[in-house]
Amino acid sequence: MRRVGAACALALLCGCNPSVQQSASPSPSPTPTSSGLSLKISGRGTAQRPVRFVATNQDRTRVQYDLLASSFESVGAQGSARAQFSHVHVTFHGKDGSTLVAEAPRAIVDQVTNTIRMEGGVRAKNDRGTSLSCDVLTFDHVTEMFYGTGHVAIVSANGFRATGNTFESNISLTRTRMQ
Repeated sequence: MRRVGAACALALLCGCNPSVQQSASPSPSPTPTSSGLSLKISGRGTAQRPVRFVATNQDRTRVQYDLLASSFESVGAQGSARAQFSHVHVTFHGKDGSTLVAEAPRAIVDQVTNTIRMEGGVRAKNDRGTSLSCDVLTFDHVTEMFYGTGHVAIVSANGFRATGNTFESNISLTRTRMQ
């Protein structure tokens, strides 16, 4: 009788012990965690099939620009990557339907600053026949404005020519400020 009572008391104590760990079954769909993983991705296109990068506005209802390049290299985590493109041809699309086509030796798309920066001598022309050249051309995704620096020259379709060191403008080049 004593042994049965001791066995019952031991069983009760083991069942009430808060330090005993019970194994939980693993979650069928684990929640991903941020690891701070930085990726380096690169690629090459061909003359018939260049690398293509398309940027849309924030609500994804309209293409802001379409970039074609011979090669690219992207470094960084998702949402904070910086991609560098070589031998670029970019078509920018304005809210008003206007377009501006620009070419440069290289371009950098930066997800942190929401910009595309074309470098190495930029040549561009809009759908109204106005041409633009500068050393560096930056497009801001949020404001949809261009900012250019270095040897800036704008020539309108009717021959009016303006030069300066810096400029800012909309995609149609109709609201331009130059210094």
